[in-house]
Amino acid sequence: MAEISQRKRIWGWFFFDWASQPYHTLLVTFIFGPYFASVASDHFMTTGLSEEIADARAQTIWSWCLTVTGLIIGFGAPVMGAFADTTGRRLPWIVVFSMMYVVGATAIWWTMPDGSTLWWGLLAFGFGFIGAEYALIFINSQLPSLGTAEEVGNLSGSGFAFGYIGGVLSLAVMLLLFVEQPSGKTLVGLDPAFGLDAGAREGTRFVGPFSALWFAVFMIPYFLWVRDTGPVGHGRGVRVALGTLLRTIKGLRHRLSLSTYLGSSMFYRDALNGLYGFGGTYAILVLNWSIVSVGIFGIIGAISAALFSWVGGKADRRFGPKPVIIAAIWGLIAVCVTVVGMDRSQIFGMPLAPGSTLPDAVFFGCGVLIGGLGGTLQAASRSLMVRHTDPALPTENFGLYGLSGRATAFLAPALIGLVTALSGSARIGVSPVIFLFLIGLVLLRWVNAEGDRDRWAGAS
Repeated sequence: MAEISQRKRIWGWFFFDWASQPYHTLLVTFIFGPYFASVASDHFMTTGLSEEIADARAQTIWSWCLTVTGLIIGFGAPVMGAFADTTGRRLPWIVVFSMMYVVGATAIWWTMPDGSTLWWGLLAFGFGFIGAEYALIFINSQLPSLGTAEEVGNLSGSGFAFGYIGGVLSLAVMLLLFVEQPSGKTLVGLDPAFGLDAGAREGTRFVGPFSALWFAVFMIPYFLWVRDTGPVGHGRGVRVALGTLLRTIKGLRHRLSLSTYLGSSMFYRDALNGLYGFGGTYAILVLNWSIVSVGIFGIIGAISAALFSWVGGKADRRFGPKPVIIAAIWGLIAVCVTVVGMDRSQIFGMPLAPGSTLPDAVFFGCGVLIGGLGGTLQAASRSLMVRHTDPALPTENFGLYGLSGRATAFLAPALIGLVTALSGSARIGVSPVIFLFLIGLVLLRWVNAEGDRDRWAGAS
């Protein structure tokens, strides 16, 4: 068998981002999440609740779905990462979690518009989301083997940019050919493709099977060109893996930079996931947008994410990841303050004329920054983690990184759900993400911009 070139390995690795991005772009943020929120809200209004209370109830149950999946992802990630490192096998895990992605996404099709299968929709979404996030941990752990410490920032940014381009294309296909407007036609005036029934919202529900098919097809280059590399274990079992993980966790007390970075990223990535998880539902519940309008918003956000991620990768290579992370967080804080401070009738307390389109224009601008700065933040964060990664245990270390990003993944949706329930307002409910960003920013003060890989041995 001919040896696979490093260039092909890099492009195969990029294709995971391209293949998996629709779960985040189409399902979490711009189509299924808003669809679920609108279906749930309509369902609750049929029980006699007012529109505002029904909106808050819909946002609350969506938040609890993200809370539960976040807990499962967070606490399972480092254990599986340690096990993969002790056995030296990562690809079999990626195959298993890819199957979860495909099954969960496909099952979303049966989330009916009458609200009769709300819990089924949440279970299907959560099952696939867990698969997507677990697979990402193993994919991230392969990044150190793709280039030098100076190159991985650019590679990480390019990977995210490539993935966001895939997200844009997949979203455009859904809007042009499948997602029905109130008229029953797609964005370009066509009936939903394949004879799908617009009255039963089959065009919108097709987002699940479409995402599954997209993933299955575009993972082919990854499985053709990427192989397990780096440290190989000797088939040791879970007991050895847990022992290794425990030593790594105990060793964190000797690694101030890594431990504070994991803590910082735990909060700011949770805040970012909160923005992604509730941006589309905010547009539906607060601004009363249609699914198609949210989709157009998503295309703009994804295009900016691709561009910003690529530019951010270049900035990472020149200045390092830490300054890029700090700049992105400050920008996202400004966006959050703007989003919380407006609705259809006012902006920061200043009343608007009935029917004003200013909130729409402002939120579109926020979408550009959420997508762009969010993509930049994720790429730079992955790069900074590489600078803190023990080369002998990359998957375990990225499992800890996954834990830091998911151990409190319940926090943003839980706080959003709690504040939404207490305030009765879907708009005010988004405010906790501001404080999570600020906590992450403060903790970054103790993070070494160059990482601490040269001292990892002293942590054992």
